Amino acid sequence: MSAPLWPYVTPGIPDELFERLPGIPLSKREVRLVLLSQLRLKVDSILWDIGAGTGTIPVESGLLCRQGRILAVERDEDVANLIRRNCDRFGLQNVEVIEGNAPECLARLSQPPTHACIEGGRQMKDILQAVWDAMEAGGRIVATAANLESLYTISECFAQLQLRNIEVVQSAVNRLEKRGTHQILAAVNPIFVLSGEKME
Repeated sequence: MSAPLWPYVTPGIPDELFERLPGIPLSKREVRLVLLSQLRLKVDSILWDIGAGTGTIPVESGLLCRQGRILAVERDEDVANLIRRNCDRFGLQNVEVIEGNAPECLARLSQPPTHACIEGGRQMKDILQAVWDAMEAGGRIVATAANLESLYTISECFAQLQLRNIEVVQSAVNRLEKRGTHQILAAVNPIFVLSGEKME
């Protein structure tokens, strides 16, 4: 079953199809595609998306994992409601929005994750530990870093937790934009995407 707004099986929903709030981050389409490819989701995956922001990853993964479940964690009530509205826009019934601060609220999530996407959080080390403790063997963790300090923290945590098959990708995307009478290639903010697996 396809969503009326996005009647395709291919991920990569245009950014403008999502409802937004001022100041709330949105994972740009091209970065989202890298995240989704690194997650390696299956049709029945259980994904925890922590720091879900506008809800682009819950929407994209909800469309891909029709037999699975997406648990989107967001601490701000207004932002959590934004995620719900974006899920409604795409007709999703398999996304549950959890309002709360990670890592404290993760203990009350109803299902352990097969996959986790961590898009932010003030307590990154504690969040990664909580996800690791809850995750089934064979699960995948993907985390994003927008600066070198976050990159170092996540890399250190991945090593301490002994994730395997670690990959680090930095997105470098330019988009054609019109500025006055000219067209230029404008850079999308680069993001580090780190991924790894919890082995048996």
